[in-house]
Amino acid sequence: MTVRILTGVEPRHEALVARHLASLPGVELVRRCPDLADLVAAASAGLADAAIVSAGLRGIDRDTLGHLRDCGVVAVGLVDDEEQERRLRQLGVAATLPADCTAEEIDAVLTRSLGRGSAEAGAVSDEEWAALEAGLDPAGAPAPPDTQDPRERAGRGRLVVVWGPAGAPGRTSVAINLAGELALTGRSVLLIDADTYGASIGQALGLLDEAPGLAAAARAAELGTLDVPTLARLSPVVEPGFRVLTGLPSASRWPEVRADSMGHLLDLARALSQVVVVDIGFCLEDDEELSYDTRAPRRNAVAVTTLAEANAVVAVGAGDPVGLQRLVRALPDVQAVSPRVPTVVINKVRAGVAGASPAKRICEALDRFAAVSVEHTIPEDQGAFDKALLAGRLLLDVAPKSAARSRIRDIALAVAPDRAVAVAPAAAGARQGKGSFGRLAAVRPSWRQGTS
Repeated sequence: MTVRILTGVEPRHEALVARHLASLPGVELVRRCPDLADLVAAASAGLADAAIVSAGLRGIDRDTLGHLRDCGVVAVGLVDDEEQERRLRQLGVAATLPADCTAEEIDAVLTRSLGRGSAEAGAVSDEEWAALEAGLDPAGAPAPPDTQDPRERAGRGRLVVVWGPAGAPGRTSVAINLAGELALTGRSVLLIDADTYGASIGQALGLLDEAPGLAAAARAAELGTLDVPTLARLSPVVEPGFRVLTGLPSASRWPEVRADSMGHLLDLARALSQVVVVDIGFCLEDDEELSYDTRAPRRNAVAVTTLAEANAVVAVGAGDPVGLQRLVRALPDVQAVSPRVPTVVINKVRAGVAGASPAKRICEALDRFAAVSVEHTIPEDQGAFDKALLAGRLLLDVAPKSAARSRIRDIALAVAPDRAVAVAPAAAGARQGKGSFGRLAAVRPSWRQGTS
């Protein structure tokens, strides 16, 4: 079988690479692409199985490499130094070659990347398949049970996604206070505002809009310069063990955050913190007009990508007839994207719109008429939330004994139970005088400094 190769390398390396490829048996150089556009076009036409791409090729980024991957083309990097190799590996290129490589090195890398000549060597025998189907390893020993989440097995943090339907059910307030409660258990927490329709975590915590956040991190991920230290610099520490990555300063900048970049950002976030809490937008629909163009930017790709990677999903709905109806109708969209069963939370529960014993009546109605099981309810406590918003702090700081804060603490212990320890309201209340988020006043917008 002949392996078809494209090259997109700098002119000073092109002759050497072409000469080496011509000397290899079973390898055909189908096109020497002078620029990135020609390389993408050739890959889209199905002309190649692999592409040797120079790290110095102008315009190379994560989105382009993702397009090659979607076309079934394996990218092999050509690098001049360790810095270029590091950048390509951050962009997702698994195999690289030195610029002064030999024909034997190219052949070895292509063999590993494409599996040339290894089909028979890697085949599984009938006996091995029978053992695997019987729950045994090939040696005949019982296979150990696999009960751990593969995303956490590698030592990465737990990803908790907070979602809610349209209509302001209080999703962001729940996400902020949920992250604060998780940080109070002693774990490192990163709160990410990934709402591409209306980011607001920065304002809720009194952080400057001008601070770099999700847009800067996504841009660095696209260019291959985002790593854990860079993400840490972009995520200011607002409390020991509690970082915040603010959202888009303008909703019109949503095309800057692509699905591939968001996936890479989440991987690094889980390496940075033990728990990552992400507040996503309400809309999860797939744009039918764009479904035929897999590389076109999609506004809902951030939310969909995050849900697909989640370890736990918290679905927040408002405790009124309109909010409950929106939640019930939108839950199937969440379940279609995420492999996790969402933890349903009903917020703003009050007797004025649900009658006597509102929490009980709401839970019974959703279970009876919509087959939705409600795990947690949060009572209406507008005064406590208003006080927290005015001060740019959390409920545990300004209203540690409020019923809403107590319920959110219960949610935190349920969605991320490992190492979690309950904190008595009195102990948390000791923070109120000092104001754990009080030092944020120095970076609040000017219009707010006179109100806190």
